[in-house]
Amino acid sequence: MKYELKNGWTTDIDKEIVCKFSEGYKSFLDIAKTEREAVSEIVRLAESCGFKPLSDYTTLKEGDKVYAINKLKGIILAVIGEKEASEGVNIVGAHIDAPRLDLKPNPLYEDGELAYFKTHYYGGIKKYQWTALPLALHGVVIKTNGETVNVKIGDEGDDITFVITDLLPHLAREQMKKPATEIIEGESLNLLIGSIPADEEEKDAVKTNILSILNEKYGICEEDFLSAELEIVPSANAKDVGFDRGLIGAYGHDDRVCAYPALMAILTTDACEKTAVCLLTDKEEVGSMGNTGARSDFLKLILMEIMDKTGEGATELNLLRALDKSYCLSADVSAAFDPNFPAPYEKRNAGKTNYGITVAKYTGAGGKSGSSDASAELMAKIRTLFNNNNILWHVAELGKVDAGGGGTIAQYVANLGVETVDCGVSVLSMHAPYEVVSKLDVYMTYKAFHSFFGENI
Repeated sequence: MKYELKNGWTTDIDKEIVCKFSEGYKSFLDIAKTEREAVSEIVRLAESCGFKPLSDYTTLKEGDKVYAINKLKGIILAVIGEKEASEGVNIVGAHIDAPRLDLKPNPLYEDGELAYFKTHYYGGIKKYQWTALPLALHGVVIKTNGETVNVKIGDEGDDITFVITDLLPHLAREQMKKPATEIIEGESLNLLIGSIPADEEEKDAVKTNILSILNEKYGICEEDFLSAELEIVPSANAKDVGFDRGLIGAYGHDDRVCAYPALMAILTTDACEKTAVCLLTDKEEVGSMGNTGARSDFLKLILMEIMDKTGEGATELNLLRALDKSYCLSADVSAAFDPNFPAPYEKRNAGKTNYGITVAKYTGAGGKSGSSDASAELMAKIRTLFNNNNILWHVAELGKVDAGGGGTIAQYVANLGVETVDCGVSVLSMHAPYEVVSKLDVYMTYKAFHSFFGENI
C-alpha cells in the first residue's frame, strides 16, 4: 500500500558495471568541455558504432543508423525503426552546452602592466564562484581566409592555466557587505593572461607580447577575435568524489550527464519498432534560442529527411502526424537535495542522490511558468516502462514552489505536439564550476533511455 524508495546501492545493482560506465562518462567530460568538442566526440563514438551521416543515404531502411550535425554545435542521431515515422518516433532530447564565460568580441587589453581578456558570462552562474580557480581556454578562431584555428589551452599536464583574481580578505571589508550577486560584478570577470612586457615597447608592452605569442603559436592577430568563439571553462578534469568513489565531480554535468547516457543508449540500440531519435542541442542555458537551439526547426528538418528517404513522403501532414504520435524524454538535470542547504527544498518532492533517474512532471517557476506539464497518461506510461525494466527512479520538483525554479527544452518539444516529460540525473552544486552526481544515477539514466528507445510506447 505504501510507496517507499530505496537507496540504489542497497539493491542488487552490479557495482562493477555501474563504475565501468562512469569511466566512459568521465572521459567524455574531459574531452567535451564545449558544445563543439561534444559534437566532435559524439561523431567519433557514433561512427565507431556503425552510424553514418544521413546525407550519405539516398534511401533508408529498418535498422539503419544515421546522424546529422547542426552547424557543428548540435547533432541528431537516429536508428530507423520498423514502423514509419508518421506513426510516431521515440525522442530523447538533451543539451550539450553548459554555463561558462565567453570572450567578448574585443577581449584583449592591458591594465597595471598585466594583460587580460574581457569576458561575458553565459547561462546562470554565481559569478563569485569563477574567481581564484584554474581556468582553461577552449574554442575556435575563424580567419578571413576561412581557416579554422582550434584552441584548447589549460587542461594538459604542465600546460599553462588562467585565472580571474579576487580581492584579498584584508581589503575586502566593503566587498563583503555586498549581496552575493554583487560581490563579483560581471565586468570584473577579467581573465589574467600575461605579465611580461615585449622588448623596447613603451605602451601596452604586455599586450604586445601576448599578441606576439598568439601570432607565433596560432597565426592569429587581434582582429581575428572578432570572428572567434572562445570559451573559458574550469581546467579541472572529472574525478571520483569520496572515499567510496560513488560520486563524480566535474564541470559540465548540466547537461552532459544526460547527453552522454542518451548517446550511449542510441549507440547500443540495434532494433526498434519506432524510430529512435537522440536530439542533442545547444543554447539551452540561454533559452534554447537560435538555429542550434531546441526552438530551431532542425528536428523537423531531420524527421522530414527520414520520411523522404524511407519512402513514406516528406509532407507537412506526415510531419505533423509524426510529431502528434511521438514521445519525448526531455533529458535534463534536477536539483539533488543538499543537507547543507535544506531550506529551499521540499523534501517529499526533492531530487535524491543514489535513487536513480529523476522524473519531473513539470518544471518552470512559481505557478509552473515555462513548463510543459506532462499528462497523467504519460506519467503512467513512464511508470510502467521503468518498473517493467527494473529502472530505479523517483519523482521531484526543482525546490519549493516559491523558491525559484528553472526550465528545460521540454516546452519547445511539447509545443510541436509531442508527449513530453522531463527526466534526468539529480545534481549537487548545479551550475557551479564543479558539480557532483552519483555514478548509480548516471547508469540508471542510461538504462532508462535505452529501454525507452526499444519500446513501442
